[in-house]
Amino acid sequence: MKSDAARIFFETFFVPCRVIDPVKPDGLFTGYFEPEVQGSLARTEAFHVPIYSVPPDLVSFTEDERSAIGLTSGRRRMGRAEPYLTREEIEEGALAGQGLEIAWLRDWGDAYFLQIQGSGRIRMVDGTTLRLSFAAKSGHLYTSIGSLLAERGQIEPDKLSMQSIRHWMTCHPRQARELMWENRSFIFFQRADLAEPHLGAFGAQRVQLTPQRSIAIDRSYWAYGTPIWLDTEAPLGDEGSMKRFRQLLVAQDTGSAIRGAARGDVYWGFGDSAGRIAGPMKSAGQMTVLLPYSVARRIGLMP
Repeated sequence: MKSDAARIFFETFFVPCRVIDPVKPDGLFTGYFEPEVQGSLARTEAFHVPIYSVPPDLVSFTEDERSAIGLTSGRRRMGRAEPYLTREEIEEGALAGQGLEIAWLRDWGDAYFLQIQGSGRIRMVDGTTLRLSFAAKSGHLYTSIGSLLAERGQIEPDKLSMQSIRHWMTCHPRQARELMWENRSFIFFQRADLAEPHLGAFGAQRVQLTPQRSIAIDRSYWAYGTPIWLDTEAPLGDEGSMKRFRQLLVAQDTGSAIRGAARGDVYWGFGDSAGRIAGPMKSAGQMTVLLPYSVARRIGLMP
């Protein structure tokens, strides 16, 4: 009965509109998840990589400042807008001593992929779990280190995934640090006290994400809350195995790498099992948005 009621609701009040992006007509659909990593509230020899909260000098720029500098946020010094600290500057200690450290991790790679996913869980040495959600980004444009590895012939494009990138980084620790610095963008976090622990952290819409029901979209095309029917493929969790993924999702998040009308990032949940699906997901497919009848009429899709 519930499924029938939902179907009747959407058929009555919404118009399905197939999305065709002339730049990427096949669409591109990836996955993301909440990593689980080990950490400590205190810095130790083993846990020495900081996770930072938002620094007080990070600000959002005015429209005039954005036009002048080409960035949405940064800092002001002597009344002048300028880019914020780069990833390299931050990781080399530019924010140390300000009391911004939320927790400490073992590995720079753990911190990097926590930032890429935008939220995560830290298993503390005392057995407790600290959950983090996105708070702000430094304002620098995002650079995909996976794309850099593919361009440089380090990983074959069709083998590119979170797992293959992590493997390359493990095998090349010194080069990996320098590679991460090529992505000047940096993410800051906040503690997430969640009302429903079984759901994900807060997405950009400020609601908790639901595994296999929440999707990140390009906000320059779609509003938060937009229902989206996705017809694509997703990994089974075993290398090389895929399954049909046909699901109604809701746009509840966004991300620096999500660009394009037919572009989406499916939230798969948390932990290793979700990571085995989200990490290698890079699928073509069809995206259909469900627009309210009033919106469809206003933009000329309905009489």
